[in-house]
Amino acid sequence: MGGLSFLRRMSLQQKNRTPASTASGEVVEEEPARVATPETQTVLLLHAARQPYQLTEDYPVPQVEGDSEVLVRAQAIGLNPIDWKAPDFNFAIPELPYISGRELAGVVVQKPRHASRLKVRDRVLVISTDYRDLRKAAYQQYVVAFDYNTVRLPPALSFEEGSTLGVAFVAAALSLGVCMGVDFSSVLGGPDLFSLVREVAPEVLADDIRKECLDSIRDYERAVAGDWLAVWGGSSTSANITIQLAKLAGLKTIAVVDKAKHGLRLANHKSMRTDLLVDSHDPQRAVDIIRGNIKGKLRFGIDTRGKESATSLLQALSPGNVATAPPVSRDASSAGDSPPSPPATPHDSTLLSAHLIGLTGLPKQTPPEGTLFHTVPIKLFHEVPAVGEALVGWLERLLANGLVSPPEIIDVEQGLGSINKGLDRMRKGEISGGKLVVNVA
Repeated sequence: MGGLSFLRRMSLQQKNRTPASTASGEVVEEEPARVATPETQTVLLLHAARQPYQLTEDYPVPQVEGDSEVLVRAQAIGLNPIDWKAPDFNFAIPELPYISGRELAGVVVQKPRHASRLKVRDRVLVISTDYRDLRKAAYQQYVVAFDYNTVRLPPALSFEEGSTLGVAFVAAALSLGVCMGVDFSSVLGGPDLFSLVREVAPEVLADDIRKECLDSIRDYERAVAGDWLAVWGGSSTSANITIQLAKLAGLKTIAVVDKAKHGLRLANHKSMRTDLLVDSHDPQRAVDIIRGNIKGKLRFGIDTRGKESATSLLQALSPGNVATAPPVSRDASSAGDSPPSPPATPHDSTLLSAHLIGLTGLPKQTPPEGTLFHTVPIKLFHEVPAVGEALVGWLERLLANGLVSPPEIIDVEQGLGSINKGLDRMRKGEISGGKLVVNVA
């Protein structure tokens, strides 16, 4: 069997299974729990910071440990900026040697031990936000994943397309749903993450994300249909999915981008076309354009680039909007005491704060009065099964119904050994406005 291809081994496994029979003699095909897998595999290992990844053979195939874990044979890997930034700047590397990679598409070769929607041979997207567990890293032939971090792909979506949108989707959904309080329940039964995290026992939430999850935005301040959202760095993969989800929820959107590179594409993109497209070339002018057009109605901003652009976006936000007769909290027991009315504000109105979410960094300054800074509680996805299950189930429905489109694929490299080349292209800025994918089938 050693010389047979992966798909051929699966075919033989299927052929050699003995079907079960009912009392009436009817043949019942038993669903396999797994297909044959080798004991070793090829991986990419990082042995030191500021060094290239090393192609390594005869590395053990990771073992499934928990009842909710699956084993997936990788077919395509999506490359992300953190894959080169982490070794270059020596962060988010919990141990050496290290296996990186945050998202891939492939085939289930071992299903969970407990009841699950996943089956052997399912085509899936694996979203690996748990960077401390090397079994779940993408830069290897076989990957372990929780079933609630695994998304079934519709037939119309290729492995390459599937590998482009996992991390971006999680970051977008948590930014909008937790940090901004967007309720997606009207969009194919999507999650109301604001309420969902408040149903979780507080001690289940990690210390470093508990405040963001429970206390960062009040019920009456939540973003609703018709509110404005500005995304700085609007051509990135994260911005792509954020804008798509925001539009589905009825938000009005602003994208700040390099219009010389991306303006025409975004202006004509059905899923990503925004209400206002602003050139980022002169940041102060971009701020002036936003403020001049939105006229004090922009309370929400998401930055995808870094501290400098986040600082510019901060200037475009407008705290101090007044809403009369705010709605009663949907969960009064968890909302805490109502904030006091600010000086000279009528007793029947409430000051609404502005909210700035930084995906890669926030301004160095203290938040100005009336503005809150947010970091995305990304570990919710893998640490709280209810959140992971809600998000992957919703993404399956969005993809099956064509309501979310995968980001554009800029190029496809071939083989694990080409990943270093691909990351070099990203370092040089050659990949912009889409995704670089590596085919490892």
